[in-house]
Formats: sequence, C-alpha cells, structure tokens
Amino acid sequence: MREQLRLLRKEMDRFHIHAYLIPTDDFHGSENVGEYFKSRAYISGFTGSAGTLLVMKDMAGLWTDGRYFLQAANQLQGSGITLFKMGEKGVPTIEEYLKENLEKGMVFAFDGRCMMADQAERYNRIVQKAGARLETDLDLVNAIWEDRPAMSAKPAWILPQEYSGQNCSDKIRTVREKMRELDADAFLLASLDDICWLLNVRGNDVEHTPVVLSYLVICQDQITWYLQKSCLDAGMKDYLRENGIRTEEYYQIYEDIAGLPADISILYEPSKTNYLLVSSIPEGIRHIQKDNPTEILKAVKNPVEVENQRLAHIKDGVALTRFMYYLKKHAVEQGETEVSLADHLVRLRKEQGNYVEESFSPIIGYGDHGAIIHYSADEETDRPVEAKGFLLVDTGGHYLEGTTDTTRTFAMGPLTRKEKEMYTAVLRSHINLSAARFKEGCSSQSLDILARMPLWELGIDYKHGTGHGVGYLLNVHEGPNSFRYRTYPFREKECVLQEGMITSDEPGVYLEGEFGIRLENMIVCCKDPEYDSFLHFEPLTMVPFEKEAILTENMTKKEIAWLNAYHAKVYEKIAPYLPSEERKWLQEATALLKD
Repeated sequence: MREQLRLLRKEMDRFHIHAYLIPTDDFHGSENVGEYFKSRAYISGFTGSAGTLLVMKDMAGLWTDGRYFLQAANQLQGSGITLFKMGEKGVPTIEEYLKENLEKGMVFAFDGRCMMADQAERYNRIVQKAGARLETDLDLVNAIWEDRPAMSAKPAWILPQEYSGQNCSDKIRTVREKMRELDADAFLLASLDDICWLLNVRGNDVEHTPVVLSYLVICQDQITWYLQKSCLDAGMKDYLRENGIRTEEYYQIYEDIAGLPADISILYEPSKTNYLLVSSIPEGIRHIQKDNPTEILKAVKNPVEVENQRLAHIKDGVALTRFMYYLKKHAVEQGETEVSLADHLVRLRKEQGNYVEESFSPIIGYGDHGAIIHYSADEETDRPVEAKGFLLVDTGGHYLEGTTDTTRTFAMGPLTRKEKEMYTAVLRSHINLSAARFKEGCSSQSLDILARMPLWELGIDYKHGTGHGVGYLLNVHEGPNSFRYRTYPFREKECVLQEGMITSDEPGVYLEGEFGIRLENMIVCCKDPEYDSFLHFEPLTMVPFEKEAILTENMTKKEIAWLNAYHAKVYEKIAPYLPSEERKWLQEATALLKD
C-alpha cells in the first residue's frame, strides 16, 4: 500500500471522515492543472490527466476512462487502490458506488474548491438520501503533503489584436449583451480559458496551457479580475486600466461574492464554477445557471484567428515533416528513443517563429507502447526505436498564431499485412469524416459514425472520442464542439457545428501487446462553396500520411482522390520551407497514389 494512502486514512480518522473524494480538478475545473493541484496523483500514483480517487476505510478506488486503462493498471499495481474502468459493463459509477456503500451517520467529504457545483449537488443528494453528512471545506491532502509545490504566480501577458482578431472591450460588450438577454446583473466566470480569451491575456500558471489562475466578475458598470497581483507588470496594469478592468487579490473573490446584495441576479455555469464559490452566494440572490456565454463565442474562431491557425499549422507542418524525414533517414542509426525523439521534435518546433511551448505532454509510443492511448514515456519505460513496425507520435505546439495537435503513425521499417490493413482502415475512417458535407444545424455528435464505420465494419472500436475542439493559444482540448457517438451523463453537450469551429479528427486502433495507430488532423468548419446552407471541413494540419502503410486495394476511388489532393496541398504549403534534400523526399512522400 502507498504510504500516502495510509497517511490520508489517518487524517480521515482524525476528522471522523468515512469517505473522501479527490478529483483531478483545480479550483477552476481545468483539464490540465498546475503542480500544486495534483493531489489525486500524489495520493494514488496515477499520473493521467483524468480520474477521480475515492478513499474509504477498507476500500480505495480510482475511476478513469478508456484512454488510461493500461496506464492506470500499471501505475496502481501494489498501491492498494482498485481500478474502476469507466463505461465498461458491470463497472459502477462513483455515484452508484456511493449509493450502495454510504450509510446513515457516515461523513462524506471533499475540498469544495476542487469540486464543480453541479457534481457536488449530485453527491449532496446521494448523501442526504443515505442519511449521511457532507463536509466540503477539508483539504486533507495538504496536511500530509510536506513538499507540496507552491501555487503558480507567473507573469501575465497581453495577446495583441493581430492574433486575437478582436479587442477585449468589444468582447466584454458582447458578453454584457448576453447578460442582459438573460436578465443577469452579475456574471461569475471561473474557467481560466474563458477569462483569458475574454481579456486577451495569457499566462504561464499551468504547464502546456498558457492561462492565469484567476476569477472574473462582470457587472454592467464594473468588471473585476481576481488574481495574484504579483503576476502584473506595469504594462499589464496600464492595459487593464485602459479597458476598465479592476483587480483584486485571488482569494478575495470568496468574500466579495458573500457580500453581494440580495436583490440581484447572478449568472454562472455550474459545471465550471466550484462548489465553495456557489455556496458563498448569499440567500435571496437569484441564481441563473446557464451555459457560459463566452464558451460558444470562444469556440467560433473569427476570420483572423482562422487565418492565423492556418499559419500555425504550416509552421508545425514544417517541424513535423522534417521530423518524419529524420525518422526515416537517421533515427535508428542514431539510437533514438521515445524520450529523445520527443526532445528532437521540440527543437524542430522551436526553430519556427513565435513558438511558445508544447500544447500537451508528447505521446510517443513505439511498438506495443502505441496501444496505450495516452502513453507518456519516462526513464523506466523509454524504449529505442527499431527498423520495423509502427511509431505513434501525438504532439502539438502553441504559437502566437494558434494551437496545434497532430498525430501520425510512422512506419519505421517493414510492416506486416495486418499492420497495413489496420493503418488503411484508420486512414479511411479519418478521410470519411474529413470529407463530410453536412447541413447547417447538424450536431458534432451526429457525424461521429462517419469516422467509426470503416472500423465498426471490422468489429473494431476505440475508447475515446473521434475529435475535440481546440482553443486559440489556450486549451488543446476545448469544447463545446467534439465528435463522439455517445455522451457521458452531465459532461457532454450537444453542439451544433458552426463556421469557424476547429475540431480534431483522430480515429484509432489499439491492439494491446501489438501496436497502436492514430491519425489526427485539425479541421476547420467552413461554408460549402457549392451548396447553400451546407458546411464542410478544411484540413488545417499539413503533414504527410504514411504511404507505405496503405493498401490502396482496400480504399475507394473517392478516398484515394481525397488523399492525393491532401498530399498535393501538403507539398505546396511545406516544400518551400525545406532544404533541397528534404524537399525532394517530401515530393516522393506526397506523390500520387494510383487506385
């Protein structure tokens, strides 16, 4: 058993807690969290980006989704913690488990700052029905985490309008119009990406996500930004003053919310606002619990953002194409490993102008490591590449021009017939979605079957969504747009696709103990040039697919034509930036496939 788990149970005994829940979230419901907030990882040893830990006297369980089943099984070995595979047949949800195991008189607890209000209310109903009691003001992990990292307070910086496409005053004006439509006197905004998008600022408080730890309260005549003021330099202070934005210290938000007058209405999104904040709202204030109006505004990229994203993907395409050339020509003889290849790719991205940082931790898996959907190589698991089989590379970068996320599965040498069949099936799945033409008003959920059908015909599926929305120099995963055929209760929203939305297209095949294949482009939703009231997708990612892994006899003429047109565009956009030898290689890599 992990020592951290033993010490946590000791703290639970001290406070007479029978069940303690530790989510992945920070105080803002973020997907990626700073080191200070990684309590679940500290106690359990599981380092994946999604999962919830429930600890009771005689049971500890970790719930996570299909992306992390293999990783969690490995990391939880010998920990005393049971893995609950979310979505699998016969596996209870956390709520179902609590309904069965909470008894009258028990105390169920969590840190209310790290639990979003909607989820907390669902737990509260279970607790009340069981005759138990809820405690939401206890951070028990803090008491035993002796070397806990400090909360980040890195400098905030301004994203110029040449990149944002719209000044923050205009954005705030639009949000205030939405507030008036909803009859909201105040708007409590706690999600970091929405705050930074609205204010046209960025920061460095979360690795791979350039945001500022902060809250925002918007009224019709005042807007207040709650943050650690040490983040602000003189230029930022001038910028905020010019745009009528007051500042207060980060934790002052709780006192100010508690001091609001009782005759007003307040808007907030329960799934993006923590329970302690919502609990601080005085009685008598009218709660307007609606979707955050900034979310859809942020998801529909303006023309400047879309054009900038095209430029970002050309830069990223240059780096990845040069990486692909290096893999083919030098990686094996140089003794490259999963970790060293990740470093090499970062160096290639840094050569591109306006590069900021990686947009997520690299996923580079050789051989059967590619079958671990969110594999992350470290000193213990690092493996050299060989001149055979597949190497899966899922990486991305943040540039001032936008955010990228690309996956390619590379042939390192000879492939088996099975490997080629699976690669071709995944490629067909990718093309089927990317080539879609669809009616305005169509939801992103309804298109998912286009990608899965070629794999379903083989009796194969993958345990992740087909695609996710992407932010502009913010979260690499950013809703509400996504592609998935099913929704998870209380989590996913039916999103109507709109012109300007950017979403990933990334089907895959994962054969445990053998290999993994994933192929991912970013695609932007555009008006169809031929038919009124129809939309289509334009690929933003400019990186070749692996021709030597393709069985053309398994593809339709339409699919081959799409691939040839895509490769022609890749060569047109990327070749001018390559040295002559690499340009000649790219010409061969993107040459026409014959049906």
